[in-house]
Amino acid sequence: MEKVNLDWENIGFSYRPTNTRYVSAYKDGRWSAGQLTEDANIVISESAGVLQYAQTIFEGLKAYTTKHGDIVAFRPDLNAQRLNDSAKRLEMPIFSEEQFLNGIEQVVKANAAYVPPYGSGATLYLRPFMYGSSPVIGVRPAEEYQFRIFSTPVGPYFKGGAKPLTLCVSEFDRAASRGTGHVKAGLNYAMSLYAGVTAKRNGFDENIYLDSATRTKVEETGGANFLFITKDKKVITPKSDTILPSITRRSLLYVAKVYLGLEVEEREVYLEELADFVECGICGTAAVLSPVGKVVDRDQEICFSSGMEKMGEITQKLYDTLTGVQMGDIVAPEGWIREIIKA
Repeated sequence: MEKVNLDWENIGFSYRPTNTRYVSAYKDGRWSAGQLTEDANIVISESAGVLQYAQTIFEGLKAYTTKHGDIVAFRPDLNAQRLNDSAKRLEMPIFSEEQFLNGIEQVVKANAAYVPPYGSGATLYLRPFMYGSSPVIGVRPAEEYQFRIFSTPVGPYFKGGAKPLTLCVSEFDRAASRGTGHVKAGLNYAMSLYAGVTAKRNGFDENIYLDSATRTKVEETGGANFLFITKDKKVITPKSDTILPSITRRSLLYVAKVYLGLEVEEREVYLEELADFVECGICGTAAVLSPVGKVVDRDQEICFSSGMEKMGEITQKLYDTLTGVQMGDIVAPEGWIREIIKA
C-alpha cells in the first residue's frame, strides 16, 4: 500500500488527523455494534457528563510496520483490560475486549497508509477513549456514553530522541492514596498540567511525583513510570497503589528478566535512594523508554553516572530489546504481537 507523503523521521509527537476513526454508542444498557466514520468532530450536550464532571477515560497504544512488512499492534489486549479497570472506577460501562480489538483492527486497516515505514522511528499512535455523553447536572454518572478510537502518526515523544532528561521533584501531588492514580482517567492528567507546565518553564523536562502521604517515595512522572538500575545491574521499579500499571513497564520487566537475564524487583523506592542508582529511565507507550540524566530536588542535584549524553548501558539494552520485539527483529513472547495486516 502506498504511504501518505510525510517526512516520517521528523513528524514529532503531535495530533495529525487521519482519514477514519471508530465509534460505538452506549444507550439503554448496551453498546452499539460500532462503525467507522470520517467525521473527526463530536457534537454533545453542553451538560454532558464528560464536560461537567470529567467522566472520561482513555488508552494509548501503537501500530508498527515490522521488518517483514507486516502491520501489527503491541499487546492491545492489555489496553482493553486496563480500559475496563478504569471504567469500573469511574462508574462507566464495560466495553468488551473482543469489540475493543475489533475496533483497533478496523482503524489500523482503514488508515494503513498512515502507518510509518519500518526503520523510520515513527509509529501510528492509537487513542481509544470513552466519555459520558448524556446530560447530567447533579453529581452522578451519565446514562449514555461513546467509545471512540482515532489514530495519528507520531515520532518520538521527547524532542531530541534518546538524549537524557532532567527532572525536578514536584512540589505538587499527582495522586492521593485510595484515589484514582492507578486508572487512566483524563482527570489525572488534567491535575498534572499546571505542575508540568511549571516544570518546563523552569527548564526541566518533566516532574518526579512523590507519594502524597509521606512525600518520601518516588512514584512516577506526569505520564510515565520509572525504572532504576543499580550498580550490580539490578532493575528496580517503584511499587505503589497510586501508580498507573504501565503496559510498557510490565513488558520491560519481562524483557529484563527473560531476555537479558537480569534480576528485577518491584518495591517502594525512596527519594533518598536515587543517588545510589547508576541509571534511570522513564517508560510508557508514548516514550517507550527515555533515559534520565539528572534529578533536581530544590537545591540538590542528583546526577546518574550514565551521564547526560546517551542512554546508560542497561537502559539501552532494554530499549533495543523491547523495540526489537515490537518491530519483528526479535522473536516476541506468545501473544505480545497482534498481526493486523500481513505483508
